[in-house]
Amino acid sequence: MREDVTAEEFMALVGSELGVSAWTTVDQARIDGFAEVTGDHQFIHVDPEAARASPLGTTVAHGFLSLSLVAAFSREVVPGIRGTRMSFNYGTNRLRFLAPVRSGSRVRGRFKLKAVEAQDHGRYLANLEVQVEIEGGERPALALEWLILVMT
Repeated sequence: MREDVTAEEFMALVGSELGVSAWTTVDQARIDGFAEVTGDHQFIHVDPEAARASPLGTTVAHGFLSLSLVAAFSREVVPGIRGTRMSFNYGTNRLRFLAPVRSGSRVRGRFKLKAVEAQDHGRYLANLEVQVEIEGGERPALALEWLILVMT
């Protein structure tokens, strides 16, 4: 589990890998639940029989399902700044979906602190390089720069 650090200690981590989360399984029930919440019922996600006939041979997670796991993964490894009142998802840069996450696969998040911009009024804009890795996969499921605005 991560520990909170001072703002100065956090800024000193720029260029460092912050850590790798535990593996989590993306099973069909999770994929079906995501489809239900988002209304995205494309066959490649929710119809195992039809998906078997596709080039992928099985159902796969929605790209945005894989992306949505990043927040939970980050809580395992990205240190907070002591005294934080709130932090916000500020957006992403360079998001790319690189490999499908097949139903039943295990994935994890790998985080590197690319930059931190100290702003006025005790705010910090953190830029994290993130990859969601697939166990046994040659390529990550996705890669992005994730921006988090921290208010202390």
